[in-house]
Amino acid sequence: MTTSLGVDSILPPEYGALITDPLEAEALAFRPQVATTTRLAEHGVLRIPRVVSDAAAQWVEEGQEIATSEPTLDEITVIPTKVAGLVPTSRELANDSNPGAMDIVGRSLARAIRDQIDAAFTGDLAAPAPSGLASLTDGINVIESGPLTDLDPIYEARAAVESAGGSATVVLVNPADALALRKVKESDSSSRGLLDTLDTLDGVPVIRHAGITAGQLWVIDNSAVYTALREDVEIAISDGPYFTSDRIAIRATARVGIAFPYPGRLARIDVTAA
Repeated sequence: MTTSLGVDSILPPEYGALITDPLEAEALAFRPQVATTTRLAEHGVLRIPRVVSDAAAQWVEEGQEIATSEPTLDEITVIPTKVAGLVPTSRELANDSNPGAMDIVGRSLARAIRDQIDAAFTGDLAAPAPSGLASLTDGINVIESGPLTDLDPIYEARAAVESAGGSATVVLVNPADALALRKVKESDSSSRGLLDTLDTLDGVPVIRHAGITAGQLWVIDNSAVYTALREDVEIAISDGPYFTSDRIAIRATARVGIAFPYPGRLARIDVTAA
């Protein structure tokens, strides 16, 4: 790294991988059990066709005319919005450090951006952040549950997803609720836990994540959740904002969109306290 990096510049595309690689590997919204991920070109928009009602089929005699029909379709448009981070660092550190301040700062920014995407996906942040799970009110299945003393709520949630034509691909739980499930005993007279492991529930993979609201568990079909990542992820540097202190600013930006086209294939379990 040389002093030429002190002027405004966008670093080569390979630096963008410092952001995209951790995002796709670690962010909840990009995990394959949770969502269907689409990469978009620069300025791209994700258009999700949605089947409102299927075409009709019927039994017919041989040689009989087959009635025509058409499915009813609509479309959801997802426009990715920007999440960004900015870090100042000394010019000496940027130029002289080994293995390189750019890598260290880039990875730190990647973690910060990942955390913001997770917060958007699990929560209901104000615009321009995309709306997440906590924003969903219409069309989802809500299972009311008392304290977690058995797996019946999981069975009910999975059945609700399947009744809507989906297939449960993941259960999302807060670590506190995961602990409550691990404490469930196989009977009132036994000290042995009902579950040997919490890697799966009713055969469905489990992901524990602190961003999931405690007291809520989500059973999700990943075909009902879409995440869009624009490919114009970039890391740029500039000495403009900190010229008088001889520092440089390192900026990372990514653009992400989230959509839930089939809310009926999602189920939320609301757990009440004892």
